[in-house]
Amino acid sequence: MEPKGKKEQSIAAALLAKAFDADEANRIFTEKVQQRPLFLRPSSPPPNDGRAARRRTREKKREQRKKVLKPKPLSAAERRRRGLYDVPREGQKYALFEPLHNLWLGYIHEVLGNEIYTGGEGAAAKLTSADFHGAELEVVRSVCVSRVGIKGIVIKDSKFAFEVITRKNKVKLVPKEGTVFRFEVPPPTKGDQQPQAAKQDQLKSMVVELHGEQFQFRSADRASKKFRSHFSKIL
Repeated sequence: MEPKGKKEQSIAAALLAKAFDADEANRIFTEKVQQRPLFLRPSSPPPNDGRAARRRTREKKREQRKKVLKPKPLSAAERRRRGLYDVPREGQKYALFEPLHNLWLGYIHEVLGNEIYTGGEGAAAKLTSADFHGAELEVVRSVCVSRVGIKGIVIKDSKFAFEVITRKNKVKLVPKEGTVFRFEVPPPTKGDQQPQAAKQDQLKSMVVELHGEQFQFRSADRASKKFRSHFSKIL
């Protein structure tokens, strides 16, 4: 039986005594166990500051208010359901879109340049990437005979159809599939932009036929798309 005055040896000291000699075991036990600092709540946040808490509350309310004032953008289905793409009935007048057609003529003259007089593959490549909002198209061939003869200014160029307004102030939706369109590009009226060869040729308009099946792209997608010539069964 051990004397009462002798202190009981800790388990850590007993294990260290088995692995090291007495001096080394005492040194390790003293530095690593007895004198080891004890951190109370080492990962706890700093003490609560009233001013910082009020600032965080104000910032949180400000962010919530921004979310309320800035709603999420509408989806494409929601925009169609609300009729954002539809032309109001009071705005379905051919005269209102004639200035748009004149703007498109100036735009297409800049796009084509001198190739408006020569045509060819260069002009075709530029026309495929052009925007047709404001162009005056006419249906010359179609799988649906009732569509032949429709002529008007394009007010909407979607992926699968042209929406045009006719001289009778009627909006027509013409699918591109199975339809051949025709449009004319008159030469510029300013004499300083006309080359001598064009003047001798009596300044004829450039007539283009557009096959809708080969044109089923949105105007924004056509601007960055490269078209390649290939065989078409309908030609």
